Amino acid sequence: MLEFRNRILEQIAKGSPLKETLDRLCSEAERFFASGSCTVLTVDEAGMIHPLAAPAFPQAYIDALEGLPIGPDVGSCGSAIYHNEYVCVEDIERDVRWAMYRSLALPLGYQACSSLPIRDEEGRAVGALAVYFPTKHAPTKAEREALANCADLCALALARQKRILDRERKALIDALTGLPNRAAFDQALSQMRCELPGSWALFVIDIDNLKVTNDTFGHDAGDELIRSIGRRIASAVAPDTVFRTGGDEFTAILQGRQFLHDLHAAADLVFKGVAPPVVYDGSAFLPQVTIGGAVLAPQDIAPRAVRRNADFALYHAKETLRGGFVLYWPGIGTRVVNRRASVREVTEALADRRIDVRYQPIVTLEDYRIIGFEALSCMKSATGRVLPASMFQEAFADARVSAELTGCVLSAVARDIRTWLDLGLPVQHVGVNISSADFYFGSLPGKIEEAFAASGTPLRHLVIEVTEDVYLGQRDQVVASGINELRTRGIRVALDDFGTGFAALTHLLNIPIDVMKIDRSFVRMLESDHPSAAIIRGILQIARDLGINVVAEGVETTRQIELLRTMGCALAQGFVFSRAIRRAKATEFLRKHGARIPDSGPLEPQQTEAEPPSPRTLRIA
Repeated sequence: MLEFRNRILEQIAKGSPLKETLDRLCSEAERFFASGSCTVLTVDEAGMIHPLAAPAFPQAYIDALEGLPIGPDVGSCGSAIYHNEYVCVEDIERDVRWAMYRSLALPLGYQACSSLPIRDEEGRAVGALAVYFPTKHAPTKAEREALANCADLCALALARQKRILDRERKALIDALTGLPNRAAFDQALSQMRCELPGSWALFVIDIDNLKVTNDTFGHDAGDELIRSIGRRIASAVAPDTVFRTGGDEFTAILQGRQFLHDLHAAADLVFKGVAPPVVYDGSAFLPQVTIGGAVLAPQDIAPRAVRRNADFALYHAKETLRGGFVLYWPGIGTRVVNRRASVREVTEALADRRIDVRYQPIVTLEDYRIIGFEALSCMKSATGRVLPASMFQEAFADARVSAELTGCVLSAVARDIRTWLDLGLPVQHVGVNISSADFYFGSLPGKIEEAFAASGTPLRHLVIEVTEDVYLGQRDQVVASGINELRTRGIRVALDDFGTGFAALTHLLNIPIDVMKIDRSFVRMLESDHPSAAIIRGILQIARDLGINVVAEGVETTRQIELLRTMGCALAQGFVFSRAIRRAKATEFLRKHGARIPDSGPLEPQQTEAEPPSPRTLRIA
C-alpha cells in the first residue's frame, strides 16, 4: 500500500491530468479488493454526479451516471455523498438504494457495491470512491482501510484541481447567495427519475414584499434579505439542495424521507427557519415567504410536470394564502389556467378602454336623499355586452391588473365628480374600493392625487374603501401605514364589509378610519329578535363613541329600513333604493334626489320583499 500511495502522490505532485491520475489510482487499487472494480465520482454544488474515473467500466455505464442527482436512495455513491457517510450494499439486487439503478449494474456482473465519501478540508462530501464486487460481498477490515486510503488520495487530487473546478462552478452558482442558480436547477431537474411516485418533491419558495423593501430601504437591504433567506432555507432542508431560481424565488428538491413523509411539516421547518428578523444597517426586517409544493405523482412521466404543479401551487398560495403553504392537488391547475385567462381578458379590456364604472346611491334614511355613491367597476365584452363579475373576478387577484384597474376607476370617478360639480350637483362623496395590491404596487396616494388633479376635482369628495380582509389580513405594516398616509393627506377611508373579519375593534385603535360599512350579511338577516340586530346595534354604538359614520350595505326591504332607522343608522345603500347605475342615470338621480338640491325629492324605497342577490358589477376588493 505504501508503494502504491507514493506513486499516486508523485503523480499528483507532478500535476498530471486529474483523469489520468484517478484512472491509475482505480486500476492499481483494484488489487487490494476481492476482484473489485473502482470508480471515482465528484458532485457539483447543485448535487449532480460527474464520473471522474472508471477504467473497468464501459462508456455506457459512465454516461448513465453523468448528471444523476444525489439522494438517499441513489445507489451507493449517490447515497454516500447525500448522507456524507460510508455505504455498504452487499446485495444490489435487493437493496432499496439500488431500486432505480440495479438495471445498470447487474447486467455488468456486479452484485455488490461499497462507497466512501471523498471529503474536502471542511469535511463536506465532494465526491465518492466506490468498489463494485462480482459477488454479494461486504468489505473486510483490510478492504475498508484500503478504501479509506484511496479516498484520502482522491481528496488530495481533487484539492489540487479545486481552482479549475471553482471556475467551472461559477457558471452554476448564484453570485449573491452562493447557492446553485437557475441553470444548475434546470440541469438537476432534468436528471430526476420518475419511476417511483413519491420519491421526491419540489418546494417553490417566493419572498413576500421584496419590492417594498427595495423601494423603501434600497437594493442593498433587499440583497441582504435575499442572502439571509437563502441561507435559512438551505439550512432548513439540508442535506437536500436549494437553488435560487429567480430574483425573489428559491426552489428546493426534496428527497429526504423525513421531508417526504410530511411535506406540511417540512414547510413549517422552512417558515420557522426564515422567521427571525434580519438586521441590516440599523433596521430590522421580518422575512416572510410563500411556498408552493408538489410531489412526484404516478401520472408525472417527466420532471417538468412536477415543476409545473409546484408553480401552480405557488401561484394559488400567493393569491389565497400569502405567507402560507399550498400543496398541489388535482384541479388547482385548472383554476390557475382560468385565472390566467381572466387576467388576459381584463388586461385586454383595460387596453381597449372597456372598463367602465357604475354607481350605487348612498341614501340618508331620514329623508331618502342621495348624498353620494359607491363606484363599482364593470367590464364590457368586445361586442359591448356588460359581463357579470363571476366571469372575470379571479383576474383581480393579480396585483398588476388590480392596481391598473384602480387607476382606471379613480380617473373615471374624478372626471364624473367634476362633471356633477360643474352641473351644480354637489355630490358629497364617492367611494372607490381598493385591494391590498394597491398598497404594494406603486404609490397609492400619488396615484389618487394625480387622477384627481388631472380633472381639478377636490379630494374631499373621495372615500377610499378597504375591505376588512385587506385591513386585517396583512402581518406587516404596509397596509396600516398606507391607510394612515391617506388620512394624513385628507383622504377619507371607509372600512368595507365590517363585521366579517376578526379582531377589527383592536385594529381600530391603531388604524383609525372615517366610515364603517356594515356588511350585507348582517342586514340580510335583520329582524328585531334576530342576533344580527344586536350586532348592528353594537356596531352603531361603537361608531358613535368613536365619531365614525356608518353606512348599512345590502338593504333590500322597507322593513330593514325601519329597523335600521330605529337603531339610529343614518345612511344606507341597496337594491331597495337602486342597483348600480350608469353615470347618465346617476346624474339624473342626483338632479331629482340629491341632498341640498333645490326642488329635489326623496328617492323612495321600492315596496319589495327581500330578493336573492343577482350578479353584481365587480367590487375592487
